[in-house]
This record gives sequence, C-alpha cells and structure tokens, in this order.
Amino acid sequence: MNKPKNNPDIFGKAITAFFEKADETDIVVHSPDFDDDVIPVPYLFRSYKEMQPLEQQALKLCRGKVLDVGCGAGSHSLYLQQERNLVVTAIDTSAGAIKVCRKRGISDARNIAFEDLSEEKFDTILLLMNGTGIVGKMKFLDAFFEQLKNLLAENGQVLIDSSDLIYLFDTDEDGGVWVDTTNGYYGELTYRLSYKAETSNSFDWLYLDFESLSLAADKHRFNCEKIYEGEHYDYLARLTVKK
Repeated sequence: MNKPKNNPDIFGKAITAFFEKADETDIVVHSPDFDDDVIPVPYLFRSYKEMQPLEQQALKLCRGKVLDVGCGAGSHSLYLQQERNLVVTAIDTSAGAIKVCRKRGISDARNIAFEDLSEEKFDTILLLMNGTGIVGKMKFLDAFFEQLKNLLAENGQVLIDSSDLIYLFDTDEDGGVWVDTTNGYYGELTYRLSYKAETSNSFDWLYLDFESLSLAADKHRFNCEKIYEGEHYDYLARLTVKK
C-alpha cells in the first residue's frame, strides 16, 4: 500500500498550531497535474453540523467497535465517541495530529499506519475524506483488501468514500470520454504538501471510481454497495465480506 513520506509532519504542525494558537495558516496542496490548492485548517475541526451529507451518513451507519483511519484532528472520532457512545480507535500517520486528538479527548488515538495494524478486529472500518487515497495506486488494491479482511470482525463493515475524476476529461459529441491510459489509471495522482516554510516529499493518492472499487471488491469476495452519491462525482460505499 501507499506509504506517504510526509516529512516534516505537515498536518501535525498545522493542526497543532490551530489547536493551541488559533493559527489559521492554510496547508497548500501541490500537484504536477493541477494548480495549487489549499486545505483550510479550521475545516479539520468542523462539527457534525458542518460536515458534508456524505460524512453525516457515514457516521450514522457506524456501529460496534470503530476504526477511524486517517483521523486527522479527530472530528469524526469525537462525534462517534461523544454523541454515539461508540468505542473508537483513531489512527493517523501524523504524530502531531494524534497528540491533538488525545488532547481533544479521544480515548484511543494511535500514531500508526493502517497497514501496520494487526491482531485486532473492528465492526466498522471508517475511511473518509477520499478514503481510497491511502491505497496510493491501483496495484496496491489487493494488499488493501487483504488488510481489510484481517481487521474486520465477523459481520463487520467498511465505510469508504472517493470521487470519480472522469469529470476532468472532455466529452465527445456522443457523450463519451476518451482517457489516455498509457500513464496508468486516471485517478492516480501525486501530491506534495506545504505549510509555512516547509514542504513534504511527494506521495501517491488514489481517487477510485465506484465501478473499479466494485470490481476489486468482488475479486476479494466483498459485497460493494453505493450508500450515497454526491453532486460532484463523489460517493460513499459500504463493503461487507460475502458469506
């Protein structure tokens, strides 16, 4: 699976600065394929009412023991723990983010990568904010699904979101879209992050269309159900192991 080499800890420093000093300096996102974009750090601390309908739907569906993958500042975990009274394990590769999660009151927050977890079982595995991103590239999907199987309890579920980037391509007269596949799958992107004077190394990030997710799920004997479809080619899916 994808192992981002975000050194320095961009998210951790930005989240800590906002939490401790109300510093709202943006995280800047760089990609060779697009203009620079920004992540407003206060957005990482949003309340349930401020979340997108897709996120709200995912949080409503969580049950049992929950694993929140890529928890960031912990907003999803906090809601599940405080409002839903669920047992939540929040994980992130950002050490700084996890320290803030603990200060915000998350009982079980760990600085660990998804692929490094073992010997635990969860009823719900939650992957939001383009949850397929951590896979990195299509070639790592097999390893990703095997790890889901390792971590899912019996009758467990995976709630994961992503977006189909097909909308970035022009349509022809018949409404079709031509995509050059010589450089790999069109949802495989590369990013770098900047915060103040520091910039991370490049890392891979995967946007996965629903059909491709469904095909990969079926290959690994998972059911794949589209739970929610947004207005911007985004979707929420639920994965369960086939009986």
